[in-house]
Amino acid sequence: MSKTPQQSPSTDASGVSVIHTQAHSSGLQQVPQLVPVSPGGGGKAVPPSKQGKKSSFVDRNSDEYRQRRERNNMAVKKSRLKSKQKAQDTLQRVNQLKEENERLEAKIKLLTKELSVLKDLFLEHAHNFADNVQPVGTETTTTNPENSGQ
Repeated sequence: MSKTPQQSPSTDASGVSVIHTQAHSSGLQQVPQLVPVSPGGGGKAVPPSKQGKKSSFVDRNSDEYRQRRERNNMAVKKSRLKSKQKAQDTLQRVNQLKEENERLEAKIKLLTKELSVLKDLFLEHAHNFADNVQPVGTETTTTNPENSGQ
């Protein structure tokens, strides 16, 4: 019984087609749908640095061109040197960490041996101490014959 919504297409300034729909009896507002005008769909956005540049002929003999190329070449050299230095720094840090790791592993082995020796000494001492001490309930009392006649 409800009527189908009516659609009225229009195009805005950016070339995007906007479809406005109206529901007759529902009383609900609907959000407009954006539909691209070109049948192929959207496309990639053009970066701002390339928007103003047209494919114009560049005179490779001009001073401006040579200066730009020279600046670009210097920037490339600087970037490559920076990258190489960063790689060298990383390699040096890796070697330092490997050496430190080896030192720490050697220290762990030494401390483990020391702990083992100290445990053995402690257990031996505890065993000898237990052999020399008699249990509390079995203490022998020496009777003094002089006091026995009282």
